Amino acid sequence: MRTIDWVPADGPGPGHIRMVDQTRLPDTFAELRISTVDQLVDAIQRLSVRGAPALGVAGAMGVALAVQTLPTDEVRTAVDRLRAARPTAANLAVGVDLAWAQAQRGGGSAALDAALAMRDEDIAGCRAMAARGAELLSRLLPDRPRLRVLTICNTGALAAVEHGTALSVIERLHGEDRLDRALVCETRPLLQGARLTAWELSRMGARYELIVDSAAASIMAGGGVDAVLVGADRIAANGDTANKIGTFALALAAAHAGVPFLVVAPETTVDTATASGADIEIEDRGADEVRAFRGVPTAPADAPVRNPAFDVTPAALITAIVTDRRVVDLTAHQTPAGRSVNVGPSLNEEEA
Repeated sequence: MRTIDWVPADGPGPGHIRMVDQTRLPDTFAELRISTVDQLVDAIQRLSVRGAPALGVAGAMGVALAVQTLPTDEVRTAVDRLRAARPTAANLAVGVDLAWAQAQRGGGSAALDAALAMRDEDIAGCRAMAARGAELLSRLLPDRPRLRVLTICNTGALAAVEHGTALSVIERLHGEDRLDRALVCETRPLLQGARLTAWELSRMGARYELIVDSAAASIMAGGGVDAVLVGADRIAANGDTANKIGTFALALAAAHAGVPFLVVAPETTVDTATASGADIEIEDRGADEVRAFRGVPTAPADAPVRNPAFDVTPAALITAIVTDRRVVDLTAHQTPAGRSVNVGPSLNEEEA
């Protein structure tokens, strides 16, 4: 399954983007045909497409779409709208910027080439993250041949092009018969864990248990979890990590229980221009997602709501960051104040 891909035109003219409509899962598997930038911005903001790697590819393909379908004087405005569609996600901006730079040099075909290269690199990168993460867990937990791992939100194929980030590690463990079970947080308020991750695990035949978000800490404290695997939407230069709201709470619980806490994300998610988590803009998605679910009211219609989509986990609570290029052991890079040093090439990280 490819979550997102480019479909060339049958004849002369622009192609279009084909993507899985994640808002309709698990009830219905449906795909969207995206032919305009307006449609793509709407799909991104509605979470029809989501997840750091998939957003990067969507952003790059969106630039190609803009250059191929819009008048020249409207392209830059459309590119800016696309880049700002979800401000916390680093990969969306990376994909847009990469394709836009190529478009300015070589037009729509160059932008499309950049987008397709990003797609292919994501497929290879997710496989590399899976291998690195599974090998790291073997080293961290050598006496546990089969693991109970906990995850939040959705970091699988639906969050990427084919395989995913943190969930790709779980898929690898399952394929190697090293997975006892995955514990999946339902992930309020839109239930990406219950709707999407559980759906993916069912498709791969992996053993899993769905839990309410508030049960995770208790299960960890009771010894029911061997490791926590999460994704990331942005990793600051000091290792602080923005991810789905609720991730910070899992990291606190993991620290209390002595459970390894791994962040698995593509290298492009590391934003060295952002010094720390305090500098990450956190998207608030408004009241509707909390007051109701799929049109069914779950709270008073006038209930005041705060709905941050992400939180920031301090680097001091993260055991390691796993990317497609390296493993950064944050426990080896803590200052006396408890903060990690720069997550950059100057670290003595493990290289492939």
